[in-house]
Amino acid sequence: MDSTATDEIAHDFRPYFIVFKDGRVQRLLLTDLVSPSLNPDGVSSKDLQILPELGVSARLYLPKLDAGDAGRKLPILVYYHGSGFCMASAFCGLYHCYLTSLVAEANVIAVSVEYRLAPEHPLPTGYNDSWAALQWVAAHTADGPEPWLSKHGDFDRITIAGDSAGGNIAHNVAMRAGREELGHGVKLRGSILVHPFFNGAEAIGDEVKYPEKKAMSDRFWMFSSLTTVGLDDPLINPMAEGAPSLSGLGCARVMVCLAEKDMLRDRGRVYYERLGLSGWKGTVEILESEGEDHVFHLSNPTCENAAIMMQRFVSFLE
Repeated sequence: MDSTATDEIAHDFRPYFIVFKDGRVQRLLLTDLVSPSLNPDGVSSKDLQILPELGVSARLYLPKLDAGDAGRKLPILVYYHGSGFCMASAFCGLYHCYLTSLVAEANVIAVSVEYRLAPEHPLPTGYNDSWAALQWVAAHTADGPEPWLSKHGDFDRITIAGDSAGGNIAHNVAMRAGREELGHGVKLRGSILVHPFFNGAEAIGDEVKYPEKKAMSDRFWMFSSLTTVGLDDPLINPMAEGAPSLSGLGCARVMVCLAEKDMLRDRGRVYYERLGLSGWKGTVEILESEGEDHVFHLSNPTCENAAIMMQRFVSFLE
């Protein structure tokens, strides 16, 4: 086949990714996959095919266990990575380093979910994979196949978390937990939304100041979800008119993390306010990092505000 024909571009999302007319997807960022390891802090990690029938895998993290910890049960964190539903991986270096540090600090078991990405697998595939992964975790309360969870996991303390698109996934998984049973009597305890990717047809706040950023945000959503009803789809705009009430959120605690210079900040703040007024019976807290931009804690994990966020995570997970 003529190489010129095979290189014709169908969708150009540079600097993020390119989709060619022959269906190939070339991702340009966050493509550095790293192997699981035992790090100097004693955190172990390993990869599992958790839902082989769906092609869904995960990287599991276990903190260092001392001799006296044999019978101790640890909180469980289920993490959903970000990057617009189209990029990144639970196995890329950025998330591996972050989850390793978080597990060491918080002394939790973490399950970082490798949900399937758009455009090869358009939404709601990523949502369904993420829910199924949480159900897989919950099933270990009945002595499931993964010993890190069945022997060491505290199934009364399961928290989900995610950044950017992963924060959006965490919200939608928590809403589903309010409608459906996880199984085995397990309840979701908490949800952490870090710089969550919410959107809407009408620009608000800094979206008005940065129309090019808003347009790219719009493109990502419309491209990722072929069945969406638009930018006021409750999946991307849970505050939209006619969206299900946030009072149906299926967890007891929520933390919303925002960054001052992040265009997504305003919608995150509206989410926090609406949740507090919705009649939901849980408790919600907010952390806004001054002077910081979107997912700064991943790109600059040693800065002061990243350390503050880490400590808030630790407190929340405890």
